[in-house]
Amino acid sequence: MSYVITQACVQVCPVDAISGQPGADRKFYIDPDTCVECGSCKAVCPNSAIYPGTQLPADQRDFAWIDAAWYRDPVVAREVLVEVLNAPLEVSQ
Repeated sequence: MSYVITQACVQVCPVDAISGQPGADRKFYIDPDTCVECGSCKAVCPNSAIYPGTQLPADQRDFAWIDAAWYRDPVVAREVLVEVLNAPLEVSQ
C-alpha cells in the first residue's frame, strides 16, 4: 500500500506522486498508483503527518480514501476532506 499524507507537507517525491492545487486544496495528496513507498516524504515532513497506508492511525484512515479519490475527482475529494476536518475526532477508550 502507498504512503498517505494526512496534512500538507513538503513535496520531495522522486516519482512526482504528490500533488495539490495551490489556493484550492487544504493538503497535498499522494497518488496510491504512482507512489513507490520510498519514504522520502515521510523523512522530511515537519509535522510527522505521513504514514505508510498500513500504519495509519484509526482516526486518520479517511485520508487514504481522500488521497485516492482526489486523482479521480478532486471536487468530491475536497468536499469529503472538509467534512472530515470539521468532524470531531473519535477518541478510543
